[in-house]
Amino acid sequence: MSSQRPPNPTPTSKEHGENDFSHEVNPVGSKALRWTLIALGTVFVALGVAGIFLPLLPTTPFLLLAAACYARASKRFYNALMSHPWTGPSLRAWRQHRSMPRKARRNAAIAVVVTFSISIAIVPVMWVKGLLVCICAGLLIFFWRMPVLPDEAASATPQDP
Repeated sequence: MSSQRPPNPTPTSKEHGENDFSHEVNPVGSKALRWTLIALGTVFVALGVAGIFLPLLPTTPFLLLAAACYARASKRFYNALMSHPWTGPSLRAWRQHRSMPRKARRNAAIAVVVTFSISIAIVPVMWVKGLLVCICAGLLIFFWRMPVLPDEAASATPQDP
């Protein structure tokens, strides 16, 4: 009697459900490189989460880097990131449209202005205030130049909570 089970002819919804992105994963051949990419992806996720709370640390670019690392290393980690209710919608919208929703861009710009204004008011050193103004202006220009998701696409793409 064989101890191996035959493959399941009908995949479960978890394997091929609507939140399955494993077809997008193309793992590298080297096991050491896969573990390195998983570690880097995890660091990028941690930096992205920290960016939610720290105004100078961007969230989305770190999550995009994490997705790129996981896409070359692990179906499980990639699916988890792309299916997560907080990270998934933004990553999927960026992947599909290469733009961000107007509301997200507005909220990000408001958060930058508010947090930088507080930092500028608190910092006593004049050259640091000037540096903060320049960084704030750079971020606002970056947001202004970023493509905006068309309204019809934004309504079809789930928004972050």
